[in-house]
Amino acid sequence: MTERLGDDHLFAGAAPYYRRGRLPYAPGLTAALAEALGLDGRGRLLDMGCGPGTLALELAELFAEVVGVDPDAGMLTEATREAAARGLTGRVRWVRARAEQLPHDIGTFTVAAFAQSFHWMDRAAVAAATRELLRPGGVLVHVSDLKPETRSAAGLPGPPVPRDRIAELVARYLGPVRRAGRKLLPQGTPGGEREILAAAGYSGPRRLVVPGGEVLERSADDVMAGVFSLSYSAPHLFGPRLGSFEAESRALLREVSGPGVFHERQPDTEVFLWGTGVGPEA
Repeated sequence: MTERLGDDHLFAGAAPYYRRGRLPYAPGLTAALAEALGLDGRGRLLDMGCGPGTLALELAELFAEVVGVDPDAGMLTEATREAAARGLTGRVRWVRARAEQLPHDIGTFTVAAFAQSFHWMDRAAVAAATRELLRPGGVLVHVSDLKPETRSAAGLPGPPVPRDRIAELVARYLGPVRRAGRKLLPQGTPGGEREILAAAGYSGPRRLVVPGGEVLERSADDVMAGVFSLSYSAPHLFGPRLGSFEAESRALLREVSGPGVFHERQPDTEVFLWGTGVGPEA
């Protein structure tokens, strides 16, 4: 069994910033998954660690029902609000729970998705439990920004987001060792996911890369939302120094771009498709 890396404070206070601050997945993701998995509006999707419903709502049209699971109440509040705004309330439901402690009546699924969330969990336990929830032929889908990837600033119409300088400022306030909730991650997040999923009985994986590359315009508010959406710079970590950190960050952004407008390229999206080892998707 692997240790659960995240805790219940991992994204405390980050929910209002998440959707605005995080860069979107590549625009062809929904179509790529529909084609690769033959999705046609039937079946059920389980989104584990769904956050504010970013992936669940994006893929909702491909399934009859979508269930998003997350332990953070604030994230699920944002997911509920966005589902209503998109007219999807009757098609999705949200469950507040850890991935390791799912309700017994959650049912079975065609696809289980992890969008940049699996590494926070007790991966061996969650991989095994998820496989039990997948129907024959079901697929585990792991979605993330393509890493490592260097997105060139060449040809951008304005200054890029000064991520390195913001990271230095975060380190000055919070220390040089990466934070994650109440924990420190001196070695970063763990690898070895292929071995863990293979040991849990999954077959594959099949890899897809959905190209991004579009130039995105980002305001200073967007950039700050991005900072506060991250586990290692979530608002609660700064305590009473939060206001000072934000003031310094905004001063830095004004120094780089007086009008407060930045540009960056949308990352490619990397997808791994893991079969259950039985049925037509094996």
